[in-house]
Parts: sequence; structure tokens; C-alpha cells
Amino acid sequence: MNAEGPVIVIGAAGIDTKGRPQKPLQMGVSNLGMVRSSVGGVARNIAENLARLEVPTILLSAVGQDATGDLVLAHTSQAGVDTSYALRLPDVPTGNYVAILDHKGQLAVSVSEYDIVSAISPSYLQEHRTLLAEAAMIVIDASLSTKTLASVFRWAKRFKVPVCADPTSQLLAKKLLPYLADLYLVTPDIMESTILCQTPSSPPRTRDQAIEAAQCLVSLGAGTALITMAERGVAFADGTSTGHVAALLTQIVDATGAGDALTAAVIFGLLNDIPLDEAVRLGVTAASLTLRTRDTVAPDLSLDKLYDELVV
Repeated sequence: MNAEGPVIVIGAAGIDTKGRPQKPLQMGVSNLGMVRSSVGGVARNIAENLARLEVPTILLSAVGQDATGDLVLAHTSQAGVDTSYALRLPDVPTGNYVAILDHKGQLAVSVSEYDIVSAISPSYLQEHRTLLAEAAMIVIDASLSTKTLASVFRWAKRFKVPVCADPTSQLLAKKLLPYLADLYLVTPDIMESTILCQTPSSPPRTRDQAIEAAQCLVSLGAGTALITMAERGVAFADGTSTGHVAALLTQIVDATGAGDALTAAVIFGLLNDIPLDEAVRLGVTAASLTLRTRDTVAPDLSLDKLYDELVV
């Protein structure tokens, strides 16, 4: 591990299209409301948040050789992420995610088309193994194929680079089960935690239950575990301490990307030797800023903004 090196973020990059109705969502009919598109993808979102927090960041991802891919890479690069190693594929469309929110801005249902992520292959990682060797940290989302995940952890072990993982969804979280003991940090929500703890009938509902879920992940080998609980805050454990940080009361314009902002801000804190409870407070603050914007990443996020908003 190179403590002065960049963070390498590996995974999905694409476009988010989000619809939010003016009134309570009605199924089977057209709902009047707002439709907006923004640049997204879990890995890409984390990378942009890190760059906006002045962390040197490189994105390893794949987009189409199309106007959408141009937009994704241009926006991400302008935010400060090094996108020069991203794959451009002529025959595959850039990834897309469509979300229908409820009238309060929370996710009701979504559809994701990210077949292009399969191009992030073991051979692609081998081609860029020098980047991995020089990294301060590797961050992944669980959209990667099983073979690529195995390759990530193999290179990380060889180069002694810590790995952080976002489970991304309940469906994808199970891919991380073989690697819990290899994770420096894992950041599931309450439902994803049931997959990783293999307790599908018992999702954590209270603060204490969420702390127990975080402890479960640490007992399975994870270095640090965060359990995100939306408006109920974040529980955490790292083997020496446990705790909970309450969510900040804020207007919710769009919840998309809030978890990615939290993950990035916690990583920023840990990279800078900030105690875990304080790093989680930074994460909760970054998530709150993201909830207030229609963009998937808060366009005004910065270190100054983060600390100005931080509630101690």
C-alpha cells in the first residue's frame, strides 16, 4: 500500500434517470411530477464524491463509445476524477439506471441496465495492475463479475492494499460473502446486511439491532462495518468500538446517491486517520447534502462545505 497514492474506484458508471411524482405515487397510471437525469453509477458516484473532497481518485470503469459515455466521462473528469483509464466500447450502450421515487423523494422501484460492467474483466485489471500496486485504497461496487471480484482481491492481497466495498443492492450483495474477511470497510444498508450476515428473516430495525448487524460483519472478518438506516442514521463497528450516529434532519429532494456520499466521506476520514465515529459523522453530513439536491452527487460538495455543515 502506498499511503500517498490515489484511491482506485472500480465499478459502474452511467446515467441515472429519476422520476418523482407531485403527489403519492399511483401504480398503473401516469403520475404528474418531475423527471431528471444526472450522471450516476455507484462506483462513479463514490469517485466523484472523493474527488470533490480533494482525494486523488482514479476510476476504472466502462462506458459506451456514445454521446452518453462522453457526458459521463466529461462530467466525472471535470469533478476531478482521473477517467483516462476507463474503457470505451463501440458496441455496448453506456449503463443506465431508472428510478421511480415516491412523493417524499425515497426510492419506490428501479430498473438497472449495466451489462457493460462485464467488460471490467480480470485482464483489464491486469493491464492496470501498476495502478493497483500504487493505490492507497481500492473501492469497489458489487456490480463487478465474480471473476473480476476474485481478481480484485487477489491483486489487493499481493500489493497489501485495503479494499472497501459497497454491496450496491440486495441482489448483488451475496457476491461479497466469500470476501468479508478481506474487507477493510463494508457499507451495506439494513436489507443488504441481512444478506451478508445470512439472516434474511431478521432485518435490523432499531439502533441496537443495526449495531449488532455491524458487529456480526466484523465477527465474520470485516475490518469496519457501517449499516446505513436512511432517516434512522448509521450504526458502526470496527472490532474495538461500536456506535450510532443519528441522521440529520433535512429536506429530502432525492435520496439517490446519499449512501455513496456517505461511503466516500467515511473513506476520506479513514484515509486521514480521523476516528471512526467522527468519520461517520462526516459521512452522515455528506449524505445530508446529497439529499437536498436533484443530482446524484451534490455539485457544491467540498471540504469547506462538509465541515461548515458538520454537526458535532
